Amino acid sequence: MSTMLVTGGTGTLGRIVTERLRADGHEVRVLSRHAQPYAVDLRKGGPGLDTAMAGVDTVVHCASSPNGGDEDAARHLIAAARGAGVRHLVYISIVGVDRVPFGYYRSKLAVERLVEESGLGWTVLRATQFHDLLARMLGALAKLPVVLLPARVKDQPIEVAEVAERLAELAEGEPAGRVTDIGGPEVRTFDSLARSYLKATGRRRLVVSVPLWGRAYGAFRSGGHLAPEHAVGKGTFEEYLDRRSGHRS
Repeated sequence: MSTMLVTGGTGTLGRIVTERLRADGHEVRVLSRHAQPYAVDLRKGGPGLDTAMAGVDTVVHCASSPNGGDEDAARHLIAAARGAGVRHLVYISIVGVDRVPFGYYRSKLAVERLVEESGLGWTVLRATQFHDLLARMLGALAKLPVVLLPARVKDQPIEVAEVAERLAELAEGEPAGRVTDIGGPEVRTFDSLARSYLKATGRRRLVVSVPLWGRAYGAFRSGGHLAPEHAVGKGTFEEYLDRRSGHRS
């Protein structure tokens, strides 16, 4: 078994990837800003990153932030991986980063290119949005008496554990380049997802779809972030909500 490093290993996805790889017998180091003994801010790099990388065979890069800094983090990670002779760099990206001109997506696409040009063996997997992310977004919107949603936009949420399973499988294999996207089982309208969320959380809210403007909105409306031809996920949004409610009861 090999030594692996999971960045963002305490996050929603990275934590499950770490558990899965350890269950398969790998030595897994968790790198995040606050996780000892490998507490490193990838945006800044530093000697701690080289220490974490020493002797690592495969890196699974799950760390990401919509607040910026992903490209700097990737540069530091790649430089350390090169120096340590890492064999395989696996990166999780988002479906549609090359089709939707949204700031965070552009950053993810830029990181993909850094990975591809790194000189390391690499694999990139793109996934649709996680159920968890959609639930957090709807929870924030539902704090108001009226839930305002972008009109004519759909989503294809996927269970994070299914993405983690695929990512771990890729990490255990040989570098494969850009692999087939992975999407949730259903393409759903935002308003239907919002109504499911409200029902599951026992909230009564008026749901209103509002037309927006701009190139990013147009790309989302046309489904640039969807992968209906790769709807391989099994867990539905309602099943996720049921499980989430059960954990809170």
